[in-house]
Amino acid sequence: MMNTTSVAHSDCPEVKIPASLFTTIGLISLAENFLVVLAVIRNRNLHSPMYCFICSLAAFNTIASVTKTCETIMIAIADGGTLEKKGSSETKLDDIIDSLLCMSFVGSISSFLAIAVDRYITIFHALRYHNIMTMRRTRAILAVIWTTCGVSAVLMVRFFDSKFIMICFVIFFVLSLAIICFLYAFMFMLARIHARKIAALPTTAGWKCRWRGRSMRGALTLTILVGTFMVCWAPFFLHLIIIMVCPTNPYCECYRSLFQLHMVLMMCHALIDPAIYAFRSAELRQTFRRMLLCSNWMQCS
Repeated sequence: MMNTTSVAHSDCPEVKIPASLFTTIGLISLAENFLVVLAVIRNRNLHSPMYCFICSLAAFNTIASVTKTCETIMIAIADGGTLEKKGSSETKLDDIIDSLLCMSFVGSISSFLAIAVDRYITIFHALRYHNIMTMRRTRAILAVIWTTCGVSAVLMVRFFDSKFIMICFVIFFVLSLAIICFLYAFMFMLARIHARKIAALPTTAGWKCRWRGRSMRGALTLTILVGTFMVCWAPFFLHLIIIMVCPTNPYCECYRSLFQLHMVLMMCHALIDPAIYAFRSAELRQTFRRMLLCSNWMQCS
């Protein structure tokens, strides 16, 4: 991927991960995320802005799973001698795969940003939420996200040899996470203040307390998702930083020798996300149950 796997001479041998493990993780995560997308599409109760953004996140995870599985199969075929690793067609195909992987990353973190803003509006502008986050605006936001991701993916792969592009890639990752963490920290801090005020109000305000409770549960779910994203993607971005800062240092080369392990973590992100949705959302669990257990699921409602 993006020519980042080469490791210069060092005392640390490159860690090799079996291709079968990549393929297995890719196929399982593909099935899981496709199930999430299908569940959101089929269940009208899930046709809300937050679940639309979650559906977008699952779609980007699906793209990552498909492309990484295809890349693993290509590498296995090339090792067998059927494909040329440096052929013109193979190079173009590798660029397409890298573009889709970049697109899935940018799309994932953009979806997280959209979800964080949606949760903020849900919690602190509850009475105006449906006027602010209309489905028309949601579709417009999704269109901007997907268009931006497509363009940025092509630019990142086309000019990836440029250190400036790599720096922008890392800055985008760090800045986006900083914004998301700030929003969630701000939400939880103000939510505690609001909870104290609501506790002092008459019982007629109970519905508002329940609304905030459900909203905070949604915010907590997305906090878990963001934490998982950081754990799974941060090693790869540290890898990119090391390439820029100390490309020939033997200690840095030892970390770079773990590149395939970092790729496994990235693929595990797409594997773990759907499990978090199912664990945290009762509506999604019921939809999954109907889709998997109904004898004629196309007619299940």
